[in-house]
Amino acid sequence: QSTCSLRGCCWSPQSDANVPWCFFSSNHGYKVRGSQRSTTAGFEATLDRLPAPSLFGNDIQTVLLTAEYQTNNRFRFKITDPNAERFEVPHEQVKPFKGSMASNPSYKVEL
Repeated sequence: QSTCSLRGCCWSPQSDANVPWCFFSSNHGYKVRGSQRSTTAGFEATLDRLPAPSLFGNDIQTVLLTAEYQTNNRFRFKITDPNAERFEVPHEQVKPFKGSMASNPSYKVEL
């Protein structure tokens, strides 16, 4: 039998050492609104927060997931607030991706 805290973390001791005792309920996190939209290098999707208790507080209710199949061995995703610009750490080596989607990726992404 599991018990859940006010912050949404559930605890259920198991006899199997491979099963985690602490987990989040199925109404924790975000859900895709509508369907994903194709882009030149991947896809975008709008995600809405599910009604679980907040773990850290001040959760963003709607976020934008931007995904890029940059190379056959590199997948990049970014989660942003579509309603408010936020500070992003600048990095001289990480430039915006300008290529097209990888043609034969060695990974599979499901949303």
